Amino acid sequence: MSSLEPPVPSSEAPDPKRWLALAVIAVAQLMIVLDASIVNIALPSAQKDLGISDADRQWVVTAYTLTFGGLLLLGGRIADFAGRKRILVVGLIGFAAASALGGIASNAALLYSARGLQGLFAALMAPAALSLISVTFTEPKERATAFGVFGAIAGGGAAIGLIVGGVLTEYASWRWCLGVNVPIALLAALAALRFVRESKAEGDTKYDIPGAVLVTVGLASLVYGFTEAAKLKDPGRSMEVMGWTAPGTMTFLGVAIVLLVAFVLWERRTANPLLPLRVALDRNRGGSYLVFLFVGAGLFAMFLFLTFYFQATLGYTPLRSGFAFLPFSIGIIAGAGVISQLLPRLGPKPIMLPGLASATIGMLLLTRVTADTSYWTHVLPSLVLLSVGMAAVFIPASSTALVGVGSHDAGVASALLNTSQQVGGSLGTALLNTLYGGAVTAFLTDNLRGAANPKQVAADSLVHGYHVAFFWGGMLLLAALVAATLLIVAKKDDIPAEDAAAVA
Repeated sequence: MSSLEPPVPSSEAPDPKRWLALAVIAVAQLMIVLDASIVNIALPSAQKDLGISDADRQWVVTAYTLTFGGLLLLGGRIADFAGRKRILVVGLIGFAAASALGGIASNAALLYSARGLQGLFAALMAPAALSLISVTFTEPKERATAFGVFGAIAGGGAAIGLIVGGVLTEYASWRWCLGVNVPIALLAALAALRFVRESKAEGDTKYDIPGAVLVTVGLASLVYGFTEAAKLKDPGRSMEVMGWTAPGTMTFLGVAIVLLVAFVLWERRTANPLLPLRVALDRNRGGSYLVFLFVGAGLFAMFLFLTFYFQATLGYTPLRSGFAFLPFSIGIIAGAGVISQLLPRLGPKPIMLPGLASATIGMLLLTRVTADTSYWTHVLPSLVLLSVGMAAVFIPASSTALVGVGSHDAGVASALLNTSQQVGGSLGTALLNTLYGGAVTAFLTDNLRGAANPKQVAADSLVHGYHVAFFWGGMLLLAALVAATLLIVAKKDDIPAEDAAAVA
């Protein structure tokens, strides 16, 4: 995930502690992956406990994903220049402190701040962990094994998070979904000091701080603009929301546009860009980043609204909700093994397009759910289609994101893929939560007055909101399908065999 050249095989003897180092790195990666899914299960309980509004609840998710995605490129540079082991340890200790702060949060603002700090330290940990694997395992077969372990953690971690989040929320408290990170991160930091070998990049070590500030603040302003649109004008007295034309909404969206345009202009002129534009402007790579952006936007929101559907509408416990998501995680893990074998034979596009079509259909099928439909007939088929589709997207898109990239840009090209998904998740969650809030408000306004059963109308309004969110989530996945169709032109011969093996 660094922006520098990947390491070349070394003539030095292999690190005798390299497999213990891999265990430490895997734990760090597991915490990052766990944190995204474990908090989703805990969110309904946290929202109720802290009195968070429906419009603002998405900040529990986006405060993390936004800082993580926005600072990931800079985090890779810092890890390369300051020392990957050192930054991994700093990230682990900081992540533990931020998790502890979130676990004792007494109000929503403190929880949002803690989640943002978690994202910041995750942005240091993630690129440091991936770079350490590259420099620790220089023999091709061992490196393939190490990356296989890393990939399995990334794929299976989400499933573990769903179950652990359910257990902790149901039998302890939602606060332990954050607090559980503290002992794990601290023990991993101590193990890293003992077993991980330090490595550092040489040469130019200048940071693009202005670029990092412009893109992060610009994206935060964009998300906040979406959130403002969903806020009530007069809470407690009226269900009318601010809307897209409210002065506050337009101000934040306008500031976001100015800052993001300024970021692009700055990256064109600075000598040490955070994001070399040549990386993103290539047709295949740019198409891959757009695919991950749209997929992240739709997928993160799917987890959010299905969680509330399971718990608020169907009455599932947090643990049962976690198990309800398991088919999705299992489908991705199982599908990944098949797709990795098909990629060298078929090439990326013949796999990616059917995958995106499958995921789009799966998301749109969720618009059929009601307060009394069966999980097995209405939710499970959608999760299967989504999981198979995502397996057919993640692996090919990860490959095309590196097609034709020079060795000097290989790290930043990889980091940008992760950044696209995290930023997409932030924007998608904020946007779809805003559309959800507007749909619920409109439904209540149209149906609540004079209703014989106000409680039923309120319950129906939530389901209507889910339908709107799932529909637009499907449209985001459809946008990813259009981007892949128009932009991805790489053939199977364009993807080196070693790249396919690494992705697998």
